[in-house]
Amino acid sequence: MIDKVVHSLAMAVDDVRDGATVMIGGFGGAGMPSELIDALIAQGARDLTIVNNNAGNGEAGLAALLKARRVKKIICSFPRQTDSQVFDGLYRAGELELELVPQGNLAARIQAAGSGLGAVYTPTGFGTLLAEGKETRRIDGRDYVLEFPIHADFALIKAHRADRWGNLVYRKTARNFGPIMAAAARCTVAQVDEVVPLGELDPEAIVTPGIFVQRVVPIGGQRSPRNGAATQGHAR
Repeated sequence: MIDKVVHSLAMAVDDVRDGATVMIGGFGGAGMPSELIDALIAQGARDLTIVNNNAGNGEAGLAALLKARRVKKIICSFPRQTDSQVFDGLYRAGELELELVPQGNLAARIQAAGSGLGAVYTPTGFGTLLAEGKETRRIDGRDYVLEFPIHADFALIKAHRADRWGNLVYRKTARNFGPIMAAAARCTVAQVDEVVPLGELDPEAIVTPGIFVQRVVPIGGQRSPRNGAATQGHAR
């Protein structure tokens, strides 16, 4: 029986190794899997490469992971906000490497990884410092930069509801990078508000099919009894 539900945050991130590349969903605080991030901090993995739209806000969530000195490199679009003091301090001190990627290119590179593409040509960044050292090409009279996919060992994302097969439904803008990150990682862990019985999710509303999800963690232990007993441990 396929059951991807894991009722322990600690077990859900237990095999994240030192030096892993981890995609973390969220647009600022919207859709950020804060509980999974806290579990990753407690787990202790170091020298991580993090892929996220931002570089943390305040001192919670992703910022807390940075503050714990667990990240060696971050790939993102918007590293600096008014409350990005943790990132600012680490970057200025030379303790954190930054790869700055325009937001559209970030999404395209993640999506390329999930789609099995070798690379993509994009006009964004052509003629700027972001294109230095990269292959360029003129196509139909327009200049493009060759960008390579961003793959990850793990993706930590947040969804609204799931079933035990890992099918996911998101809540409004909390969806953001979740679907493409789920497809681009070798192991996707989704924290959800609720796990519902098979068949209860409207197929037309499922954005991320369970084939892209390896573990589902219901926050607060919410799960309908019609799903059967809770599963302890990783997906089978």
